[in-house]
Amino acid sequence: MPVVGWSGRDCNRDINMDEELDFSSTAPKPIPKAPVPPAPPAARSPLYNPQVALAFFRGAAKLEEVGGGKTFFVENEKSGGFFSKGERMYLLLEGEIGLMAKGAFVGLIRPGEIFGEMALLAKAPRLATAVAKVACKALALDEKSFQAALQKTPEFALMMMGVMVNRLRQNMARKGAGAVSVTGEVTEKHDVFNKKQLASIADELAPMVIPAGKAIMHTGDIGIFMYIVQEGHVAISMQSKIVERVGPGGVFGEMAMVDNSSRAANATAETDCSLIMVKRTDFLDLVKSKPEFGMSILRTIAERIHALA
Repeated sequence: MPVVGWSGRDCNRDINMDEELDFSSTAPKPIPKAPVPPAPPAARSPLYNPQVALAFFRGAAKLEEVGGGKTFFVENEKSGGFFSKGERMYLLLEGEIGLMAKGAFVGLIRPGEIFGEMALLAKAPRLATAVAKVACKALALDEKSFQAALQKTPEFALMMMGVMVNRLRQNMARKGAGAVSVTGEVTEKHDVFNKKQLASIADELAPMVIPAGKAIMHTGDIGIFMYIVQEGHVAISMQSKIVERVGPGGVFGEMAMVDNSSRAANATAETDCSLIMVKRTDFLDLVKSKPEFGMSILRTIAERIHALA
């Protein structure tokens, strides 16, 4: 049976946490040359911190063991089936895992790295097959245990946002998705949060009223806040062309808020708006008190990444 948490005798017998899980002293192994993966492992990002990941997993995850040559999950596997692992993400403790997509090797997972997060967050089919090259041990989280872990380690949500935003920017550059098309359709963004969630967030962070026509942010500004639309509509524009409209329950400005980078677009209130402004410290507090808040933001970014894969 899988081991829940880290207090049981079985877990202590199988794993010496102080010695075997100290990833900071593990020398990285060379990565074999391979085709460019559609979504590189999160641990390849300089923003990824294996110690934060371990702290996140250790309190709520279950231990899984997979023999050499066996799979953790398979490409295009959908969530929701009786035997499906489509709604689990993993932290590898021991062994090595190869990622295969469309019949080609696309990446290697090593101890201390997470994998499978995109399917869990985006509720989407797997983009690759994860094959154990040797016998492997990994910690597994489903959506329920993921939210429980967020409450204990909210820093993981901010770290993952940074990793995923970096990946999203890379995918956008690769696909040319940042370019403005004069004939392209304007995207409507809404329903990241429902009315009940908006009211709950507004109880902790008082909304600000913005009159119609007022500029909210400008291209080149440093991103200190992300914004949640409680009421009204906001137009997002690039090069004087509207590319998105954000309605009630929608979010904008989250990418620049994560790493305090420069804004890539302008935002203007199209109607009188009620906006909730969230800075980094507010974000951590909200994730801790409302784990579903962090899950919703991460899911929004994961869905955008998945759409560009």
